Amino acid sequence: MSTPPKAVWTKREEKPRVVITVRRPPYASAAVAVQEHRSAFGADPFGRIAERIARFFGTPKYIIGQSIVVIVWIILNAFAFAGRWDPYPFILLNLAFSLQAAYAAPLILLAQTRQADRDKHIEERAEQHHEEEVRLAEERVASIKAETDKLTNLLESNTKLTREDKDMTEQVAELTREIHTLLTQRKA
Repeated sequence: MSTPPKAVWTKREEKPRVVITVRRPPYASAAVAVQEHRSAFGADPFGRIAERIARFFGTPKYIIGQSIVVIVWIILNAFAFAGRWDPYPFILLNLAFSLQAAYAAPLILLAQTRQADRDKHIEERAEQHHEEEVRLAEERVASIKAETDKLTNLLESNTKLTREDKDMTEQVAELTREIHTLLTQRKA
């Protein structure tokens, strides 16, 4: 989750630069950051560098760069008349690829394992967050139901009292008529 970009003016710039603030979702706590460095690569500088290298192997920049190096290697060794350090069938190039594959494959697998651990931890935190939200929602529903029940009971009590008041008012009115009738008959 991120906030919308804001334009920020500085004294030296004529145009604003965009500043993007990134907020972690509530379930992606600081524990995720700690967990990130406890997995396969470890928290040491070697682990961080190894993961950066493993992630770099899959980028377009790497693939294009490697392709250019291979093309230049083949052109220099296939068509040069002097200074061929790796003539056809390019055994040194094959050795370089084998060496690279020997190191790249484990690094890539470790990077995937580390990412899977992070994803699993974030998913667990998201699930806990969801369960907490469901529990809070259920508590709110129960609270609303309890308040609704109280209001229903009060409304029923009020209705009952209103009926009793009406009945008593009618009785008082009837008694008042009877008293009025009796008093008017005595005077006459």
